[in-house]
Amino acid sequence: MPNSSAQTAATFLPENYLSGMFYGNGWSSGDDLVAAVEPATGARLGTIALANADTVAIAAKSARKAQREWAANSPDDRAAVFLRALSVGEQYREDIIDWLVRESGSARGKAAFELKVTLKAIQLAAAMPHQAQGLVLPTSPGRINLARRRPIGVVGIIAPFNFPLYLAMRAVAPALAVGNAVILKPDPRTAICGGLVIARLFELAGLPSGVLHVLPGGSEAGEALCSDPEIGMIQFTGSTGAGRMVGQNASRHLKKVSLELGGKNSIIVLDDADIDLALRNVAWGVFLHQGQICMSAGRVLVHEAIAEDFVKALAQKAQALPMGDPTDETIAIGPLINQRQADHVVKVVRETVDAGATLATGGTSDGLFYAPTVLSGVTPDMSAFREEIFGPVAVVTTFANDAEAVKLANQTEYGLSAAILSRNVSRALALGEQLQTGLLHINDQTVNDEVVNPFGGVGASGNGSAIGGPANWEEFTEWQWVTIKGEAPAYPF
Repeated sequence: MPNSSAQTAATFLPENYLSGMFYGNGWSSGDDLVAAVEPATGARLGTIALANADTVAIAAKSARKAQREWAANSPDDRAAVFLRALSVGEQYREDIIDWLVRESGSARGKAAFELKVTLKAIQLAAAMPHQAQGLVLPTSPGRINLARRRPIGVVGIIAPFNFPLYLAMRAVAPALAVGNAVILKPDPRTAICGGLVIARLFELAGLPSGVLHVLPGGSEAGEALCSDPEIGMIQFTGSTGAGRMVGQNASRHLKKVSLELGGKNSIIVLDDADIDLALRNVAWGVFLHQGQICMSAGRVLVHEAIAEDFVKALAQKAQALPMGDPTDETIAIGPLINQRQADHVVKVVRETVDAGATLATGGTSDGLFYAPTVLSGVTPDMSAFREEIFGPVAVVTTFANDAEAVKLANQTEYGLSAAILSRNVSRALALGEQLQTGLLHINDQTVNDEVVNPFGGVGASGNGSAIGGPANWEEFTEWQWVTIKGEAPAYPF
């Protein structure tokens, strides 16, 4: 381990665990090994074994066998596993936060929040085994007519790098709670904090062997999950481009598919908004975790009457955000996840400035560190208006009236999150009703998830499915219709 911070984390994940995957009946290594790297420093954190198609096939058979016994457990026994996992997570809180900071480049505040919602997802999953699992339907006299929820079997979960722990756990926990087995494929860039941490939590909580497999991997492992006959469902969170391929591959094999994809989200600042609060909301929605969030405010739509002063104040706020190694608790802006992402941010900003936008502040980089940036005068034909940047860039476009704000916000194939800031709630609601988006926030910013809520987007942001809260039963189970009669009827044939 490269430093004392990593040594602390080793109390939760012993060093010999940082050399493989959670596979079969425990921790295993593999032939295709890659280094887990801290983006802020380049330090090596461990070694990850990448799964291939053969690994996935073996895991899927093991998971299918273990799932039958897991689903047959009493609700009390299944719920107890999650309560123990919650306790383990609380016990090793600082260790887990440390892994999120070091491997994903999260500022410590963001990492602490991510763990908080992750533990909440576990807590809510603990209640699911004791919840109602079906309906009694109307029918003719002498017959009982039921519709009941049953586990799908084995659920494949493909999770991203940006909120690696939570975006994996929000699917893993409810899928397990309703009686499924799970194969989790975390992004290789965050395979420890988004994968091995979850495996270790449930191992310490006493989850039966074979019910959960954690297999870091690339496209080969993802394609194998989509085609394996033992896997009944794929839940994918990630980019729209990758999601389209996952949806196509999984649907070809008649699997249930849940896609939570990218976004080009608008935060609309009306002319009657409280300016100080609007600036705070915009800065949070744009710059949190370096803008590497599917819900980040990719467009800041500002009424033209207040735009000039607003841009100046936003630029000052961006300049004041401290940037650096996120192990320093005073840091607000950490590194981007890798050089490819950093190059993408540089490219989009350069193209947009060349097309006539004004660089109010930022636009500079040092390795993976990209300075908080404000672009003004951005028009719909510019790259920054159209593309998901996934970087700390505020893209400011002005509008003259509410109708134009709606038109600009809807001028995208995405439909994930939107926010409207105004002192007039009725006006904001009327505007919001016209937005094509799965999530809508009045007098808040776009980055919101309370775990209890259905979460999902429309258009290029998802296939209309939702995950979280009441949507979890719909997501991770399938209906079975059951009728019961005292004796079989005498049909006329």
